[in-house]
Amino acid sequence: MSLLETFQLSLRNIWGSKMRSFLTMLGIIIGVCAVIVIVGLGNGMQGYIEDSFDELGTDSLTVMIMGRGSSRSVSEDEMYQMVEDNSDVLKQLSPSVTVSFPLKIGSDTVTSTSVTGVSEDYFSMKGYDITQGRGLQYTDMRNREKVCVVGQYLNMAYYGGSAVGQTLKVGQNTLTIVGVLAAEGSDLEEGGADDCVYLPYSTASRISSAGTISSYVVTVWDKDRISEAKLLVENQLYSIFEDDDAYNVISMSEMLDTMNAMVNVIIYILAAIAAISLVVGGIGIMNIMLVSVTERTKEIGIRKALGAKEGAIMRQFVIEAATTSALGGVLGILAGFGLSSVATVVIDNVLGEALTVSPSAGAVLLAFGVSTGIGIAFGYLPAQKAANLNPIDALRYD
Repeated sequence: MSLLETFQLSLRNIWGSKMRSFLTMLGIIIGVCAVIVIVGLGNGMQGYIEDSFDELGTDSLTVMIMGRGSSRSVSEDEMYQMVEDNSDVLKQLSPSVTVSFPLKIGSDTVTSTSVTGVSEDYFSMKGYDITQGRGLQYTDMRNREKVCVVGQYLNMAYYGGSAVGQTLKVGQNTLTIVGVLAAEGSDLEEGGADDCVYLPYSTASRISSAGTISSYVVTVWDKDRISEAKLLVENQLYSIFEDDDAYNVISMSEMLDTMNAMVNVIIYILAAIAAISLVVGGIGIMNIMLVSVTERTKEIGIRKALGAKEGAIMRQFVIEAATTSALGGVLGILAGFGLSSVATVVIDNVLGEALTVSPSAGAVLLAFGVSTGIGIAFGYLPAQKAANLNPIDALRYD
């Protein structure tokens, strides 16, 4: 009997006991489906994290200066000089000053808006576009001008889309709005990415009485050299402070790698737990194949009496077990893609986050290969039992 004929016979036997075959496959279906959905969820989480970090800037470093007591610190001029001296690696720099005073627009006090002092290069560093008016300029920094750029949420919610030329107050300081940023988020909402005010860092430093600026954002020319850039900045700061505790340099790219590694570990653990059901499904296949051998003892005896070799008998039952498991794997893959689509819609509607559950081709192929392999492995013992039957005893079996 050829392999094709053996395979066709296996399909007929499976179809002849549809309900029993489906229940046999159920463990494989559940295991494959769970693995595919979990891997797809992991891929979606990684994509979501990468998109979130891209908004923060994976080509940037955040530099925090704590100083060493009151005797030594670093000025913004020294930081700018460091970027200029290493312009082959470092691209741009912007001081960053967070202002914690309340924001007032007309008679309204706004508490959710972020108010930050930055340089004129900050918007190009972050990829922000100005849709109305102008951005911040070098003269604004030098003269400590009381001007600002606002996000699209404030422009629409408080100024009816015409914020340029209007004013707002930060603490007791009145600032004139000179520009409006393009919308960054899909929805304009309070506390979102578009609920922001940017003013010259020199003005922000005076308003908040911050003294020496302690936070900077530095971008690099090449994302692949981010580790080199981080080491360079750390070495430059160490030469000034001679103390590792006087500063902290954070790489968004390294944080992204760390987050992805943590997600991968969690996904691998969950996938391994889900894969246990594949083993359970394999045991179910072995059990049903042992029952099948018992039920078809006389058939095996007749085939042996007609000259069938042990290898042919064994091959028939192994192929039948593998076919059962493979069909379960295919059904599990289809169920996995279906549940992934449902999960994507549920996450979007319930959590309001655009997280796409997307199984990878590698996970699908691996799940199918493992399910087929389990069928072969767990079908071997019943197949060997069938091949070793004595034809005389088999013919006498009732």
